[in-house]
Amino acid sequence: MTESKRTDGGALGTSPQDAKPDSDEAHSAFSPPLGVPLPPAPEPEGSAFLPPTLPASPVASRGANSTTGSHRLPAFTPPEGIPVVRLPSDAPWQDRMRTMLRMPVAERPAPERIARTESGGPAVPRVLDLTLRIGELLLAGGEGAEDVEAAMFGVAHAYGLDRVEPTVTFTLLAITHQPSLVDDPVTASRTVRRRGTDYTRLSAVFRLIDDITAHEATLEDAYGRLAEIRRNRHPYPGWLLTLGAGVLAGAASMLVGGGPTVFVAAALGAMLGDRLAWLCAGRGLPEFYQFVAAAMPAAAMGVLMNLYGSYLPGGGHVQSSAVITGGLYALIPGRALVAGVQDGLTGFYITASARLLEVMYLIVGIVFGVTMVLYVGVSLHAQLNPDEALHTYQNAPVQLVAAMTLTLAFAVLLQCERSVLPIVTLNGGVAWVVYGALHYQASLSPIAATAIAAGLVGLFGQLLSRYRFASALPYVTAAIGPLLPGSATYFGLLAFTQGKQDLGVASLAKAAALALAVAIGVNLGGEVARMVIRFPGGGPARRAAKRTRGF
Repeated sequence: MTESKRTDGGALGTSPQDAKPDSDEAHSAFSPPLGVPLPPAPEPEGSAFLPPTLPASPVASRGANSTTGSHRLPAFTPPEGIPVVRLPSDAPWQDRMRTMLRMPVAERPAPERIARTESGGPAVPRVLDLTLRIGELLLAGGEGAEDVEAAMFGVAHAYGLDRVEPTVTFTLLAITHQPSLVDDPVTASRTVRRRGTDYTRLSAVFRLIDDITAHEATLEDAYGRLAEIRRNRHPYPGWLLTLGAGVLAGAASMLVGGGPTVFVAAALGAMLGDRLAWLCAGRGLPEFYQFVAAAMPAAAMGVLMNLYGSYLPGGGHVQSSAVITGGLYALIPGRALVAGVQDGLTGFYITASARLLEVMYLIVGIVFGVTMVLYVGVSLHAQLNPDEALHTYQNAPVQLVAAMTLTLAFAVLLQCERSVLPIVTLNGGVAWVVYGALHYQASLSPIAATAIAAGLVGLFGQLLSRYRFASALPYVTAAIGPLLPGSATYFGLLAFTQGKQDLGVASLAKAAALALAVAIGVNLGGEVARMVIRFPGGGPARRAAKRTRGF
């Protein structure tokens, strides 16, 4: 008995179009104007334009003619030629969205659909606006470009926007949503004009994103919480931040060989520099001049200690180089340096170039302020000897306490949450112990020892951020404080003021190498942490990042 075929557009049509609806690409096919011939038909199978059909499996072709599958060519790329990228549904949103960023656009899977009560779907302009506002807070707080894009992906996908493409540069955020191939895209942008360091606010934004991606916050709730985050004041008062800058400089001076007198002198110089920078900021001066002003009191305090330190109670010679070095530790822009190198390593070269240019300008401001004071000190016959700061403490516990104190003060300056301070302090102490064991005991080069210690900081920071579902910056940035190249920077500047250009170039090159070792080590530690993390039911971890691969 033969089956009847329906001709009224039912399930059993007479043509393939009746069984399969047209795709978006078919609806948007190009129609040539009058007088223009149609484009040529696609080449037959096996040509250079269409990949040949994969060979049929033995089970499927067992009953077919053996000659039909024998002439088929192998596929262009074998299945094992391109690494498989999996997206476990129970992984944190940071890992899922970052994995999508590192996949080609054509291979990104659609987001998981959730049950919605609204019949009209999400309000696209409001979702895009919320996404941009969240990305603005993250970028202004110092997050890397890849993390900002991952957060924007997570927010947009959580509210049902499938075809979104965020773009992050140093000062501009943009996001484009295209409902389908036949609809017009919707694009919105936002400019980041002010930047500030408040890791407490950054942690609150991450908690909001985590609730949004878990579908626990509606659009109105997210707007309300975001407004509350913007209204919140900083967790520490201004006088405590100034005191933190002084403690940071004093601890750094003890780290390079200073005593109690040097601690007090470095702390006073850093606190004066901090207040002077606040005064310049209140007058609307650019950040470059703020760093120039902040660097001058620390250098002036070192020159004064060299000239008149013997008149202090107790007499003796004061290590002025340690005073100036401690002040430099409080000014080196380690946060921007780590973020710039991280953006370059993850493929955001425009943003990385802008961040590194910002770091260069800030360092030039520090150099300008310190060099002017050192020239005055040399003209006053101050005996500034760079070798005196090399005689560090041989007492390891003193150095460890100084490193942990430096880390704690740095965390306060970065406005970290109070619950984070003990963990960050411990992480900085571990970093210094590793550096001291490798450099002083194992006689490893300072650059290699710095890279390894910074790698552990990045590894622990990523693990802690996954455990607390927060950003890794509060656990990483302050912990690298003891590893920053403050002494090498000062030695290079002092050599230039004394006319020893070759020594100055060598010392500044060493400082740059140490700074890059810190940044690369932090990024590598974070990548190792993300690579080895396993999630229940998630399958193997990401095996390759295909952003810049050649296939």
